[in-house]
Amino acid sequence: MIQATQQQSDIYKALSNTAMSEYFRCAGDLLAEESALLGSAISQILASEGHVTNKAIILWLVNALECTDDVVTADVIRKTLEIVVGYTMDDI
Repeated sequence: MIQATQQQSDIYKALSNTAMSEYFRCAGDLLAEESALLGSAISQILASEGHVTNKAIILWLVNALECTDDVVTADVIRKTLEIVVGYTMDDI
């Protein structure tokens, strides 16, 4: 469990948005499923693009939401998406 938490924490280093990464790090078990989902998104984005942006995370989550038929999974994706969008600054 400690190793999984440490690996999850390490994945947040790829985020340039330190406020969002700190939010997920400090949430603990409250956002365990959302944190795991975000970790998956970050890992896959890093593998395909080499760097992570909030836009890439949002697009990944929207795609995941469109591809799921499971209501519970959709709720986790929506909550994660809501958090990421909330920490994403609008274009100026």
